Amino acid sequence: ISDQKPLGCWSVKHGQILTCPVVCNFETHEYIAVHDDKVLRIWKNEDLNLDKAFKATLSAEVYRIHSLPQGGALVLFRGGGVRPLDVLLEAPQQEIESPISAEAIRWSGAFMEGQEPVLIFTTEKDKDFFVYVQKPKLNSLHKYKLEQEKSARPLCFTAHITNQTVTLLCLYSNNSVYQVLIPLQQDTEEEEEEKEEEILSKSLLLNLSVSGATLKGTSLVVLDKDHVAVLGSLPDPGKKPKECLTIWNTKFQTLQTSKELPLGTSGQLWCYEEKFFLIHGKVLTVIMYKCETSSLAAAVGKLKDSQSLDVSSFVNWNTLEDEELVVSFQSQESVALKAESRMSLRSDRSTGQSGTLSVGQLLLRLKDASNYVLETELKKLMAKAPTPDLQATIGCVVTALTDRCKRNPKFYPQNLLQEIVETRDLSYSLCPDLMAVALEQKDLQLLQICLERFPDIPEEITYACLKAFLSTSEDHLKGIDINLDSAICYVDVECNDMEVKTEIVENGFSEEMDQDMCDTKIPKESQSDGESCPVGLQKAALLNAVLHSAYTETFLLPHLKNLPAQQAVLFLRYLYYLYVKCSEKVNTTLPGIRSPTINQIMDWMCLLLDAQFTVMVMLPEAKDLLSNLHKFVRAQVRFYSELNKIEGSLRELQRLNHLRESQTYSIEVLEII
Repeated sequence: ISDQKPLGCWSVKHGQILTCPVVCNFETHEYIAVHDDKVLRIWKNEDLNLDKAFKATLSAEVYRIHSLPQGGALVLFRGGGVRPLDVLLEAPQQEIESPISAEAIRWSGAFMEGQEPVLIFTTEKDKDFFVYVQKPKLNSLHKYKLEQEKSARPLCFTAHITNQTVTLLCLYSNNSVYQVLIPLQQDTEEEEEEKEEEILSKSLLLNLSVSGATLKGTSLVVLDKDHVAVLGSLPDPGKKPKECLTIWNTKFQTLQTSKELPLGTSGQLWCYEEKFFLIHGKVLTVIMYKCETSSLAAAVGKLKDSQSLDVSSFVNWNTLEDEELVVSFQSQESVALKAESRMSLRSDRSTGQSGTLSVGQLLLRLKDASNYVLETELKKLMAKAPTPDLQATIGCVVTALTDRCKRNPKFYPQNLLQEIVETRDLSYSLCPDLMAVALEQKDLQLLQICLERFPDIPEEITYACLKAFLSTSEDHLKGIDINLDSAICYVDVECNDMEVKTEIVENGFSEEMDQDMCDTKIPKESQSDGESCPVGLQKAALLNAVLHSAYTETFLLPHLKNLPAQQAVLFLRYLYYLYVKCSEKVNTTLPGIRSPTINQIMDWMCLLLDAQFTVMVMLPEAKDLLSNLHKFVRAQVRFYSELNKIEGSLRELQRLNHLRESQTYSIEVLEII
């Protein structure tokens, strides 16, 4: 999300409509979608065409699909029927019961109580609201009626289960949050019949009042048993209402913190795995949080400061505009995260109560320290025992170093930075300035390590690394300690002006055989493009790191169009060399550690040709290269076409081998027609 990299995209046919949110099945790692109310689709990440994915037409309309980490997927139908997905797939056209009559489902949620999944949904009929609690494994369904509130109606619901009790929270139109407790118990049929008429009483949990103004909530989520988050708007006389995100302590009924969202929201707030998701303006904002047991002191302290929305002793909200927010509810000393993209929230202690310096305080103290003192103290910090916030701490350390590098160009702790990247499980988003600083310092060794280890590098940075590698001279690279493991096993090395090359031919398959099948012979002088590596060993290893970097074609293609023509030709020559090398081997696999795969080579070759094709056609020096590439690919296509012709015979031979007894000896002549 931080780098806006789409990892997959699927679409239905024109005229079809996705009618409920798509979910991921935690057990099978498959996506589940429903389009046109009744058509179920299931596919995996590697599937490209949704139209070819598994399809099942159901007998009733689906309202929602809920996926639970240990409980599988549950399908809730508009009529109130519930089926586990695996049971539904056994007979997609099975009849689905409709326990609700003339009622419309307004909200649903799935939870795990021990090893048992529990599905809760609310319905509305003639301004009356009903709550259903269903245990699919036990085929148990309980219905309740929600107590009415004068001149107010529920806007949204959320729930959690604790100690066999469902806590249902309701945000009402009178800007209040009510709580409803529903015990989970095994009732007899008589008791269940009685409960159908039972009215659930509710209790007032929160009045959404902020500095004398009333918060008009639109969405409510539960953070833990003591905290909830409400997204809503505050009236501003004579102006448009101010939308804001608020966090409340339900135990002490106090406002913990709030922040105005000036770009506006969609009115929806989601919470999943300790992260908020909300639309702010035109972007998706993700806010990480961590709740710990609240204390009366923290709640009272917040109550004193809650008269002003602009000042909060709990959160540093000043980076919301960057769209990268982290909220941390901590009872221990607060950990200061990166100032540009993080915010820290503590709920139990103030900074003055902490007996030792926090990471943020230590980095602040070292801001003006000497280079030697800075490196020494940071090494001590990283040498401490691992803590739950270790990743954030390391991110702070790298940020402190890169900030010093930008302020003082003469300061560049290359060894320390390389040690951190090699020994810590970092990502680009944790230290976004690191690779930019390495590019400025021309630290190709560190860039290689980052490309091999970071999973979320933006395409702009990947392109910058590629351009830097291609533009660096071979003589300069020989003086740099580059990791050669990905290239040393197959790149031809020149020694004493004589090329030493080990030709590996498996099962009689070689480049020469490919060319013999081609109508047009390749001139001997032009074959050098595919025989010797066009770049040195060090540059090959660096380019391999680029080939391994993840990318999205849509975002990388515009950058590749700006690659200088000579560099583009050189890169294509190297990709062609790798392609020929892979084709020499029957398994199309290059030797070595982290060597490029045939798919990576082909993808980059196609991407480069798409970006630079017009330039390649116009360049005289690229003419022979494109011709050789075309002939080689054509030979490959013909070779595999010949293999396809005898595929049936080869399968029959394989079948005969399975039928033959291993103890007997025989000589057979098989005629391939």
